[in-house]
Amino acid sequence: MKRFALAAVAMLAVAVPAAQVDAWGSTGHRLVGVAAVRALPDSLPAFIRGMDAAAEVGEISREPDRSKGGGEPHDRERDTAHFVDLDDTGHIMNANGMSIDDLPELKSEYDAQLLAAGIKVNDAGYLPYAIMDGWQQLVRDFAYWRVLNAIEQRETDPAKRAWYREDRLRREALTRRDMGVLSHYVGDASQPLHMSIHFNGWGDYPNPEGFTNSRRTHSMFEGGYIRRNVRLDAVEAAMPAPALEGFQMKPSIVAYLKAGVGQVIPFYQLEKAGAFAEGDARGAAFATERVAAGAAELRDLTILAWQASETASVGWPAVKVADVQSGAVDPWASMYGED
Repeated sequence: MKRFALAAVAMLAVAVPAAQVDAWGSTGHRLVGVAAVRALPDSLPAFIRGMDAAAEVGEISREPDRSKGGGEPHDRERDTAHFVDLDDTGHIMNANGMSIDDLPELKSEYDAQLLAAGIKVNDAGYLPYAIMDGWQQLVRDFAYWRVLNAIEQRETDPAKRAWYREDRLRREALTRRDMGVLSHYVGDASQPLHMSIHFNGWGDYPNPEGFTNSRRTHSMFEGGYIRRNVRLDAVEAAMPAPALEGFQMKPSIVAYLKAGVGQVIPFYQLEKAGAFAEGDARGAAFATERVAAGAAELRDLTILAWQASETASVGWPAVKVADVQSGAVDPWASMYGED
């Protein structure tokens, strides 16, 4: 596994031809996951850090694209998680849609409000909820791991101790999987064209700067371009410092989305200037910065999920993580099940 992990991460630093792909493409999504894991601090548990974890999260980052093609309702329900189409004033689709700052708490409420405004949910996308859901799942994963790790070390019954160990290993695999899925959607939000009504050429909207209407605009910026022009070491160098203070799930994730959509016009200005021609450093720098933004956000969300898990409760009947860690509660019934 270690040899594979080293090879998988090393391949991100070389430029080779790529097939047509979706979103950031295989290379871009791998880069987000790998760079984020490699940037995690030592305060997080070892199973989610290091070369093996980086390679695994990087590979799983591709999974939401690889799962396409299952038919309906599978594809329609999942495909719209990859984007949200904001207009130039930050409203979903158009002025009738709610502002990105006014997202309701639940996706079902989001769907209902869009339908009432005459907007099809499948046209609008629901990327914000995919990211929020993914972050909350990561908090649950870490909370379960904290409990399992604590009780495994002090359980004296051999059978129970063995079960705790196996469940901890299962939870570690699930955590890497869930971080990989979250990585995909965080990466999608760092790609400006996944955040805008101008997702594939400027479209039938006022266009005073004369931006392109080519229907190849989206595919031009993904997949092969990223693989030829973006390298892991450059992404890591471009990642901003962690920004963890004052985190509130919905407002903080919305702020990240707004930063992404704020790069739509700069993208089209660069495209108009020819910056995405092969060998032009301007386009490569823009792409690198956008992938780095996704990697930094995933790093921060992972750290924040670990921190939030310390005060969580898990199992049924629910037990507090802190009570198990302190030895005040035996979690067996809550973890294994009473029935």
